[in-house]
Amino acid sequence: MSVARIFRKPPRIRRRLRLDDRGLPIPHVDITVHDTAPCRLRDHYHSILQDNLMYMSYLHESGPRPPPREVRLRFDPTDPYSKHRLNTPVGGDRLGKKPAPPSTPQNVVQLERIVLHAMLKEAISNRSVLLNAIASFRAISGETNQGGGRHSSAGVQIVEGKKSVSGWVRPGLPLGAKVELKGPQMYNFIATLSDFVLPRLREFPGIILPPSSSNMQTPSGVAGVVSFGLPPEALGLFPQIEVNLEAYPKIHGMHIHFITNAQGQGAQNKARALVSGFQIPFSRK
Repeated sequence: MSVARIFRKPPRIRRRLRLDDRGLPIPHVDITVHDTAPCRLRDHYHSILQDNLMYMSYLHESGPRPPPREVRLRFDPTDPYSKHRLNTPVGGDRLGKKPAPPSTPQNVVQLERIVLHAMLKEAISNRSVLLNAIASFRAISGETNQGGGRHSSAGVQIVEGKKSVSGWVRPGLPLGAKVELKGPQMYNFIATLSDFVLPRLREFPGIILPPSSSNMQTPSGVAGVVSFGLPPEALGLFPQIEVNLEAYPKIHGMHIHFITNAQGQGAQNKARALVSGFQIPFSRK
């Protein structure tokens, strides 16, 4: 003999939720989606990579640092005849010789965000070409505008021209798409890239390094950003795209920028050491 369970009636809706500009209900409380599972690569960084990077990049300083060099301007700022001239410092801005901060456990190099960027020349004459790039970036990153209650998430953004170039690029003209990855989505993208995409990509020796004799005292050498590009056929190797490749009639390449907190001299080498710890290969010609 089965006993029927008695359920209470649902409560009567006293006040309906307000709707936003897209017609979706606005809840009474702020809802934020947090991690539902441990992030493997993030744990790998905090348990193994962080200590190794601290050991590899540590620079012992026996005493206090000398005061910075006094900046001497080209013209006398008190001279009325040179008041409105472009007064640049003597010897340049010396941005490439910016010293690195002291080595402490608090400023060990770490990954801040990843930027995926694609420029489509066909979008100048046909803006509908951008729909394919927007859909593919949304599938790869899983990012939407303020998705999961994260107000810092801007989703996939349209890249527009900033100035006129040879008459075919105008300010405000859509040229491409980009998306920023932070937090668990950033590490999930690295795992997908190193496990599924790069091993199956033909003739990919790794991120090409400059010659060992190249000058690292440049603005890019102190930026702490590792950038490289992927050919169009790499887009079809992502599992999110490969499962429904027919939905993307035209595949495109992309640029990937690993942005770290490294600054000063040696920042580029620190950033490369961090990225190589996530199984991203490098090679030198």
